[in-house]
Amino acid sequence: MQVCFDEICRKEVIDMISGERLGFIDDVELDISGGRITSLIIFGSSRLFGLLGRDDDTILSCDEIRVVGEDIILVERSAKPHELKSTKKRRNSLSSLLK
Repeated sequence: MQVCFDEICRKEVIDMISGERLGFIDDVELDISGGRITSLIIFGSSRLFGLLGRDDDTILSCDEIRVVGEDIILVERSAKPHELKSTKKRRNSLSSLLK
């Protein structure tokens, strides 16, 4: 199955186990040497209109994808939400604004 990046960004990602709506795909990680997508990235939501930074990004490996439907992508996350790695730095935190 081949899907354009634009099409995949319009699909909502839902965790099959918890039923949690994770959001929409914002970015991908590519393995250039292998020519494959290694993971999908959902950016964290802004906190207090972005003044307090944003929540951690959700990074899903392609192994966690179970179903790609017309409107949704069902995933089964192997890590707990607090164990997911983050791709951003907390530069916009409240402490940095007060300095």
